Amino acid sequence: MSNIQQLREAVCAANLELVARGLVTYTWGNVSGIDREADVVAIKPSGVEYAQLTPAKIVLLRLDGTPAEPGLRPSSDTPTHLELYRAFPSLGGIAHTHSPHAVIFAMAGRPLPCFNTTHADHFNGEVPATRPLTAAEVAGAYEANTGRVIAECFAGQEPLDIPAVLVPGHGPFTWGADPAAAVKNSMVLEQCCRMALGALQLNPDLEPLPEFLLARHFQRKHGPGAYYGQPG
Repeated sequence: MSNIQQLREAVCAANLELVARGLVTYTWGNVSGIDREADVVAIKPSGVEYAQLTPAKIVLLRLDGTPAEPGLRPSSDTPTHLELYRAFPSLGGIAHTHSPHAVIFAMAGRPLPCFNTTHADHFNGEVPATRPLTAAEVAGAYEANTGRVIAECFAGQEPLDIPAVLVPGHGPFTWGADPAAAVKNSMVLEQCCRMALGALQLNPDLEPLPEFLLARHFQRKHGPGAYYGQPG
C-alpha cells in the first residue's frame, strides 16, 4: 500500500471517528492529514455525508492548495488547514468540529483555563481564543484568514503543547502529530469545556489549577521523563 493511500485511509478513519465520538452533526466538521515528504494534504470533501465517506472520496491537494489529482471539491475549511500546515511544520493532522461545549466557549470568545488534571494531561495551559476577525478579513480570504489568526495566536509557541484553539463566533480547531491525534484532542477539548461549564455553574469564582500541578501532569505524559503508559 502506498503512503498516499495510507494517508487517505487514515484521514477517512479520523473523519468517521468524529461521528463515532458524537463530535459532529450532519457535515459540521472535517479532518485533514499531511504527507510532508510527498507535499500532499488529504481532507474531507465538502458537504459529503459521513455515511457516504470512503477513502476514495478523500481529496488530495498540494500544500499550496492546488489539486494533487482530480477529485471532489475539498472542505470549505481547507484554506484554514493549509495555513496551519504552512505555519507549523510539526502538525501532521488537523480537526475542526462544531461540538457544542467547545462552541459555547468559542461563541463567548472565552479561552478555556486549565481547571483540572484531565486538561493538564493534554494541554500545557489555557486553551486560547483567537482575536475576532475583522470585517476586511471576513470579506477577503475568509478561511485562509481564519488560519492566519490562529497562527498569530500561537506565534513563538510550540503548537503541540496546546493543540487546540477556540475561534470566536465559530468553533474549535485541534491538531496533532497525525489525524487520529487531532481527533482525540477534539474529544478531550469538548469534554474539558463540558466539565468547565458545569464547574463554573457551581463555583463562578473557580480558579485554574496551580502551575506546579499543571506542569506535573503535562510532563508525566509529554516531558522527557514521561512515565504514563507502557514503554514503547
